[in-house]
Amino acid sequence: MSKAGVFDLASGVGGKIDKAEVQSSVDKYEKYHGYYGGEEEERKSNYSDMVNKYYDLVTSFYEYGWGECFHFAPRWKGESLQESIKRHEHFLALHLNLKPGQTVLDVGCGIGGPLREIARFSLTKVTGLNNNEYQIARGKVLNRAVGLEQSCGFVKADFMKMPFPDNNFDAIYAIEATCHAPDSVGCYKEVYRVLKPGQCFAAYEWCMTDSYNPDSLEHKKIKSEIELGNGLPEIRLTTQCLEAAKKAGFEVKALEYVGIAPKGSQRVQDFLEKAAEGLVAGGKKGIFTPMYFFVVRKPISASE
Repeated sequence: MSKAGVFDLASGVGGKIDKAEVQSSVDKYEKYHGYYGGEEEERKSNYSDMVNKYYDLVTSFYEYGWGECFHFAPRWKGESLQESIKRHEHFLALHLNLKPGQTVLDVGCGIGGPLREIARFSLTKVTGLNNNEYQIARGKVLNRAVGLEQSCGFVKADFMKMPFPDNNFDAIYAIEATCHAPDSVGCYKEVYRVLKPGQCFAAYEWCMTDSYNPDSLEHKKIKSEIELGNGLPEIRLTTQCLEAAKKAGFEVKALEYVGIAPKGSQRVQDFLEKAAEGLVAGGKKGIFTPMYFFVVRKPISASE
């Protein structure tokens, strides 16, 4: 990317960080990661600060290059990126068997691209949960622009401590978001708590596959690049992800690998480029997927 194409986070083009704070925010963010010597436990214990700094820095880049939906999707020959994104979201909505008028929770909703599409597709009411103030503000603007203020809303909160009563939602989903959780079991337990008995949670998760070798320096480097470039405390194995859902109390309904990732101020661009390198390398070697899809169900007999 040329210098003319690089976003100036202090220029007001979607960014929220003041010019004087950009350098220090990048410094603090980078120090969390193993690529720069940071420790996994520090990322986990400070995950909220780390993820917020990440999205404050990159949201404008994401929206400029990716649109309103910050996730991957498998793509058919001749299909545009935006068509594939919508089809990916419709696939999830259909697996949740959404019905008009139901209340749905989007865990880690970004600026709300998927929740708007799913609300229109299924005629449901969707609440987006997000702990990043700037993304929520941007999402509200976009909701108003398309007249969805009544059916789509946002709540600012940590998905490890959701401010909702038990048994509250008809369906819950997360699209490449709960990978930011420092403890997947704890996160899924919160999803379980606020979901109505007999209803389903669907997710696309970022995972290392069974082909990942933790003793391989090359594999570890790829994993570190992905964690750095995407604000992740750690990337779990697919088996760990599914086991966490079971430990939270869910019954497994469906599983599917869905494809491998495509290649997606200068310092922010640098770590996003590291992410792209890691995503592509991980995909080529078959050790990483951003689209491990599963649907799990809260038992009807669940009392809490």
